[in-house]
Amino acid sequence: MAEPERVMEKDDLSRLGWLQGGKLSPDGTKAVYAVAHIGKKKEEEKEFVTLHMVDINTGNIRKLTGGQKRDTSPAWSPDGKTIAFVSDRYEKGQIFLLPVDGGEARQLTDLKQGASNPQWSPDGSKIAFTAGIDYGDDDAPDRSKEPYRVTRHVWRFDMIGDLDLAVNNVYVVDVDSEEVDQLTDMQTLNSELRWSPDGSRLLFAATMPPDSFQALFPTYHVVDLEGNVKSLAPGWGYAPMAQWLPDGRRIAFAGVPDDDSPFGTQYDLWVHDLGDGTFENRTPSLDYQVGGGLEGRLPAQSLAAPFIGVDTSQAYVRVQIGGTVQIHRVALAGNEHTETVVTGERTCMLLDVAGGKLLYSADDINATPDLYVANLDGSDERRLTHLNGDFLSGIIMPEYTNLHFTGGDGAAVEGWYVKPTNGAEAPYPTILWIHGGPHGAQGNRFAFDTHVLNGAGYGVLFVNHRASTGYGNAFSTAIKGDWGNLDYGDLMAGVDYAIAQGLADPDRLGVCGISGGGNLSCWVVGQTDRFKAAVPQNPVTNWTSFYGVSDVGVWFAVEELGGHPHEIPEVYRRCSPITYAHNCVTPTLLIQTEHDWRCPPEQSEQFYTVLKANGCAVEMLRQPGGSHGGSINGAVPLRRANLEAMLDWFNRHI
Repeated sequence: MAEPERVMEKDDLSRLGWLQGGKLSPDGTKAVYAVAHIGKKKEEEKEFVTLHMVDINTGNIRKLTGGQKRDTSPAWSPDGKTIAFVSDRYEKGQIFLLPVDGGEARQLTDLKQGASNPQWSPDGSKIAFTAGIDYGDDDAPDRSKEPYRVTRHVWRFDMIGDLDLAVNNVYVVDVDSEEVDQLTDMQTLNSELRWSPDGSRLLFAATMPPDSFQALFPTYHVVDLEGNVKSLAPGWGYAPMAQWLPDGRRIAFAGVPDDDSPFGTQYDLWVHDLGDGTFENRTPSLDYQVGGGLEGRLPAQSLAAPFIGVDTSQAYVRVQIGGTVQIHRVALAGNEHTETVVTGERTCMLLDVAGGKLLYSADDINATPDLYVANLDGSDERRLTHLNGDFLSGIIMPEYTNLHFTGGDGAAVEGWYVKPTNGAEAPYPTILWIHGGPHGAQGNRFAFDTHVLNGAGYGVLFVNHRASTGYGNAFSTAIKGDWGNLDYGDLMAGVDYAIAQGLADPDRLGVCGISGGGNLSCWVVGQTDRFKAAVPQNPVTNWTSFYGVSDVGVWFAVEELGGHPHEIPEVYRRCSPITYAHNCVTPTLLIQTEHDWRCPPEQSEQFYTVLKANGCAVEMLRQPGGSHGGSINGAVPLRRANLEAMLDWFNRHI
């Protein structure tokens, strides 16, 4: 086999395909999956999505759709003969039906507002979906030109925009007659549709209610085919996934009771009985994150939301443990029983359960996500796709090492060091990449920007500092009311350990991160002059103003700091990087997307101004139109600009 020829470069962004989820046929013999790719021509620098089908037994793959469109959300009919999907072939995304055995796709919906999230009824006669507001013959209001009044607690949300205009509802379309019925009339954003086993009701999640600051937290509802809606499980914290159980009387979901549990407490798997209203925790002894994942910073929004698979008396869920994501089987009744069925030093994202099979993706530091299948006990694992195999075989992959060290207070902390691929000798110029959240984690996950930095001669250090998930609740909730203490100590301990191991060059250090990682990047340069360059992206720098301008400001700031600004002003000041910004001597490039409603531009602007006023070298890259994660998974030109600016800044100063 020929030796790899070159390192990863920023222009390889358009040469990779990215898995976007998959679904098994009802008998488990085939899988349909979506792949995102970037157009090759400069004038077509957009991201497109195509559908493919793989035969589980033979491994044969057939491309189902093509062209410069986005074909997403594939769903199998119960008889396995038809695939419903959403395509933007026309002005708005509509639902199409594609015969599995061949033939042209038939357009099923033709709604002015578009349609999304198709889900077949158990008998195959109907498809449930969600759709936005129908303005009839009128166009949606243009709020960039016309005055408008705001009444919602949270009125504008990241990646969504004006919530009054983004409201959607649950609909059902008859597959034969194409007749459409609207089932709900709510002022929320509805998603995660799930038919009851008998096809008489739909379970769905509702977010963005007009009368709550916790707009992101879903509440679950059931609606029947006459449009009668019943609310389930009110008063719970963030519950990212739910599923009917086969008896049609209970649902399983991941969540945290909305009690005195500190924010960052990791989710358990619960069973809710719709008849008697009881809740039962099925994983009370599992001190890890049910439904959790790892920050990968993939250049496409890869994979689906957390998924619960059910097979008779067992549930299958992904569980984050440290720097891995595994698939666990959980007993739904009787004695508590949890066992790992798919594991390894990798990230395994459960996508579907059908026909006695588990369908999941797997990736690690050196492998992009691919599709895998296994039996329900995890045996007979088979890799179904090699999306980037040919391309990556020509790229030099980095060596990396798992680090274990102690934080400033003696706590055990985990990290990873990914070495340069350009032939440099240790100790290496090193970038401390800080994850966001802060209740997230890094580890065995592919990150495109890491490989680009490796190719440019940098080692990259990940540290799962205090507040990271996957290490138990005491670890993940440790910084409440004390941001910048234990987390900062863990990061610096990781840097010191990498230096002591002969990996990192103490005179050539950089730091960067997005969101919570941007916050800590700004914090770091206000506390120490050890770093030669910093690139915070979309950071939180001032908790007091964040409280009032962020789409999650009121509840998030209160949960993280322990009260409102007027109640604990000294905590808001002490935990804000802006308080220490005047100390900064590190050349700093702030990257800020301008439609970020999570950490709005004023957060970067404040930090920029203080650094500029105090003589620190500082610049700010503004990215018009981008949302909070826009520099990683937004418009392609923004992603390119992000990589180019980051590399230029580190090269210039390190």
